[in-house]
Amino acid sequence: MRRTDREITDIGEIIGIIESAGVLRLGLFSDEYPYVVPMHFGYEYADGVFTFYVHCAREGRKLDLIDRDPRVCIELEGGTRLISGGDVPCEWGAEYSCVMGFGTAVRLTDTGEKIKGLSLLMKHQTGREFEITPGMTKAVEVIAVRIGSISAKARKVQ
Repeated sequence: MRRTDREITDIGEIIGIIESAGVLRLGLFSDEYPYVVPMHFGYEYADGVFTFYVHCAREGRKLDLIDRDPRVCIELEGGTRLISGGDVPCEWGAEYSCVMGFGTAVRLTDTGEKIKGLSLLMKHQTGREFEITPGMTKAVEVIAVRIGSISAKARKVQ
């Protein structure tokens, strides 16, 4: 990371940024260009590893790309705010925090894992717990994104 003065290594702070984010951007390998998709998500942090859960229709471009190459990148952001520089364009800036990670996307097939992923997604997005039935899992594809490398940084202005 070039700006080590903005680097965040404390896992609690990283979780705080993730908690404040509503959208995960999932980056996939495509033919000519990268393919980035904004998605609602849920997550868990266990044994030092983040796993993010997203859901989608049972067919489509992102699933085709994951099937071809499961390596992915994620990006989440929180606390963004424009900082005025007045009449001087170069004095303008932003307050922000972000998390980036690299890992592998896996299409879940086990009903129990799909229920867990959808439950975590709903809890993160709504703050509520829902009963997810096995029948509900049949209507969607659930993807687990297991992160092997994660980094975070922030710029806070006093």
